[in-house]
Amino acid sequence: MFDIKTQKIDLGDGREISIETGRMARQADGSVVVRMGKCAMLAAVVASKEPRPGQSFFPLTVDYQEKYASAGRIPGSFFKREGRLSDYEVLICRLVDRALRPLFPDDYFCEVQVMIQLISSDPEVMPDALACLAASAALAVSDVPVQEIISEVRVAKIEGEYVINPSRTQLENSSLDFIIAATDKNIMMVEGEASECSEEELIEAIELGHAAVKKQVQAQVELHKQVGAPAKREVSLPYLNEELKDKVFAYAKEKMQTIVRAHGEKHERGAAFESLKNEIVEHLGELEEDDAPLVGRYFKELQYHTVRDIMLDEETRLDGRKFDEIRELNMEVDVLESPHGSALFTRGETQSLGTTTLGTPRDEKLEENAFGTYDRHFYLHYNFPGFSTGDVRPNRGPGRREVGHGNLAQRSIEQIMPSKEDFPYTVRIVSDILESNGSSSMATVCSGSLALMDAGVPLEKHIGGIAMGMISRESDGKWCVLSDILGDEDHLGDMDFKVTGTRDGICGIQMDIKVDGLSMDVMRKALEQANAGRMHILDAMYESMPEYRKEMKPQTPRLLSLTIDREYIGAVIGPGGKVIQELQRETGADINIEEVDDKGIVKIFSSNGESANAALAKIKGIVAVPEVGEEYESIVKSIMPYGAFVEFMPGKQGLLHISEISHSRLETMDGIFKEGDSVKVKLVGLDKKTGKFKLSRKVLLPKEEKEA
Repeated sequence: MFDIKTQKIDLGDGREISIETGRMARQADGSVVVRMGKCAMLAAVVASKEPRPGQSFFPLTVDYQEKYASAGRIPGSFFKREGRLSDYEVLICRLVDRALRPLFPDDYFCEVQVMIQLISSDPEVMPDALACLAASAALAVSDVPVQEIISEVRVAKIEGEYVINPSRTQLENSSLDFIIAATDKNIMMVEGEASECSEEELIEAIELGHAAVKKQVQAQVELHKQVGAPAKREVSLPYLNEELKDKVFAYAKEKMQTIVRAHGEKHERGAAFESLKNEIVEHLGELEEDDAPLVGRYFKELQYHTVRDIMLDEETRLDGRKFDEIRELNMEVDVLESPHGSALFTRGETQSLGTTTLGTPRDEKLEENAFGTYDRHFYLHYNFPGFSTGDVRPNRGPGRREVGHGNLAQRSIEQIMPSKEDFPYTVRIVSDILESNGSSSMATVCSGSLALMDAGVPLEKHIGGIAMGMISRESDGKWCVLSDILGDEDHLGDMDFKVTGTRDGICGIQMDIKVDGLSMDVMRKALEQANAGRMHILDAMYESMPEYRKEMKPQTPRLLSLTIDREYIGAVIGPGGKVIQELQRETGADINIEEVDDKGIVKIFSSNGESANAALAKIKGIVAVPEVGEEYESIVKSIMPYGAFVEFMPGKQGLLHISEISHSRLETMDGIFKEGDSVKVKLVGLDKKTGKFKLSRKVLLPKEEKEA
């Protein structure tokens, strides 16, 4: 019934990956099951036979979903079933999509859907490092016309050693974590984070990752041969008219060059291009029905070659800058009155408004996947409204692009955030992109860093980011690396390379390569130029905000933390929560206690410092140990014929006997004190049997005092 074929990949340390086809999802155009340990991932690919009428772009859809049954769990949602993809799943979709998309022919417009499902999980196996391998293997055994086979691996640096596809436990101690996608010849994509790694470490990781990818690509080639997969489908080439192309180029080439050399702003340049396009249509007159759509195609082709050739031959960019020149920078902090921290970062025609909000542990973000639920105390949200590019676009929540850009900024800034123990606030950054013309994600990193320092978050250093590009020409081998790319340079270029970091090293990277054969020389040049650009931006950030605010703003809630011995947790809470409830009622502060490693972590959150400090003082009093010989300001709580009970520390009361009030003999307590009076006393003894405190007032009074 089944014709099962299998290939195995030896990772060299006792672990192996197997790729199996012929058992599951046989009606798909191609399907495989990839296994590593207990982890099993099903990938299925289906492609339509013909493009839709009028289709002018490649409609590729990649969906990755984790089945909760794979980990023996039931989803926690109301419907108790898998719903829309989580941000975590979307990010894996993007990892696969960005690597697969360049593999298809330029004129292939048939709809392709790649579905990847985690059907069995292993707590120690990271599924994101296997998803692209599964997708590529499914394409390899199909007749869908991909041009090359690829794969992805994770490279981590753990205790100074590089590890390929480390376990989840190993990854917790890594100083570098990159996902690398490649063919057997070329790097296609790099994404990841690091604890301020050097440029040379990054190159080492890429080279090691590429070597591991080659083994996985070879396994897919062998599986393809073993299966005897059908020949790839022929790509139906779209109708072309070379005569019409020549007319468009002849009429518009010089005019296109004039627009490119004018070095106008984004909207001016866009309007000039649109005007030229309309002029071409008018010049050509009435065209055949099949020829009319080709005008736009040939116009874009002319624009593509004109922009790139002028850059390479005249060493000038669309806006007139040099290749390594950064656009004008402007930075402002404390631009909004009510947020806890705010910053407006502007670089050329790209602008990000960053805000920081500090909250309690109750504001932590709850994340759920097949492996469990997690609380995140630092998170970043990225918004990209239509007006940022001058477009009319309805707001429908964050798309995959927004999730990806926000994640790159979040994981970069996270490298320099203080630990939860040192800074127990929940921290949320929001980046609202107000203008966009190139690398709004890197503007998000910069505005986020400034807004954090403006809020008083104790960052030791700033983090900044820069987007790099590359233009290359195959005919003569010329190439150039561009710093701080524009949107058009990204669209028309061969590489999008985003690098974030501090003055001491790289913290995040996202690189997409659109051409074959990126050499390490080009990579080194791009990293060198990116480092110089990042330092330029960081210098400006330090001028704007040299260090974090030592005093938080008045509107910022106060969060204080205190570690107490485990035995005092009950005393702070009290029977039935009576003590902690009374503390919250009296001070107006919110108090939370957690038990961690046989210690009690008390967190006090309040909208003002006075309230928080009052609660902290009372809790310190409860857990403090009274010392004989110390003097205390006490409050009279009740009066008896034989003396007064006073509270000399929060939660600590003792009897001030009538004989210890004055040097003179008192016959009665009438008129001596009233409840609520403040009395200074000294702890003169402690009865170890009963635990009662012996207090005295008279030892603090001069002996010659005469009492009325």
